[in-house]
Amino acid sequence: MSMLPTFGFTQEQVACVCEVLQQGGNIERLGRFLWSLPACEHLHKNESVLKAKAVVAFHRGNFRELYKILESHQFSPHNHAKLQQLWLKAHYIEAEKLRGRPLGAVGKYRVRRKFPLPRSIWDGEETSYCFKEKSRSVLREWYAHNPYPSPREKRELAEATGLTTTQVSNWFKNRRQRDRAAEAKERESTQDFKSPNLVGAVSQRQSRRQGGHYCAGWVIGPDYREEMGLYSTGEEIPAAPATGRRAKNRHELNGPFAISSQTGFNLSSCISEKKAI
Repeated sequence: MSMLPTFGFTQEQVACVCEVLQQGGNIERLGRFLWSLPACEHLHKNESVLKAKAVVAFHRGNFRELYKILESHQFSPHNHAKLQQLWLKAHYIEAEKLRGRPLGAVGKYRVRRKFPLPRSIWDGEETSYCFKEKSRSVLREWYAHNPYPSPREKRELAEATGLTTTQVSNWFKNRRQRDRAAEAKERESTQDFKSPNLVGAVSQRQSRRQGGHYCAGWVIGPDYREEMGLYSTGEEIPAAPATGRRAKNRHELNGPFAISSQTGFNLSSCISEKKAI
């Protein structure tokens, strides 16, 4: 390890000091230390020094310098997460100053789309809400097996995905909430579908999609199209018994049509609709 000229520290020692000051949150001391470094190109290309410069630039609000550092040098994967946070937070702050209000989830999403991470601090893998797809895949697979992982299992998942235990816990909590909301909505939709007030309307829509005809609020299936020719204009269709309910099948009506027991309408209305179609 050779000493840096006129400085008294080796490059490894400089890198160690930068890391210690960053981890301790001593940003002002870190800035003064960087300012005292000699003009040695090899030293200033050291990754720990570059990362320290990026941190100082961010805390001083010198975002242009921050972007320049992050875009101009290739950083190791173990530093990507920290530097990605600096990149995104800086762009969020600039957008908030420009708009004069805090950014919501949608606003932050738009900023991320407008200012994608540079490849110098990103491995190219797509992320969703700052979770890599590979990590999300591991969590989804475990969720299908067990939606309620134990604390020990959460720690193991955190280690396997590169996330924190808190992030893993929040992911499972949010996923369970979304699934419960979806199930409640599905139950509500099923109850609405079974409502007597909607049966006629639903039957009408279904008959049109299936190529059937609709007469006086009741479905005439496509299987009975040709049978309509058995009736002449003006001939009445036998009505269902006045039971106050719908007929279950065409045999109960003694004819090929399911019609309302309260109408007993004339066939001419159906013939007219058939000709119109």
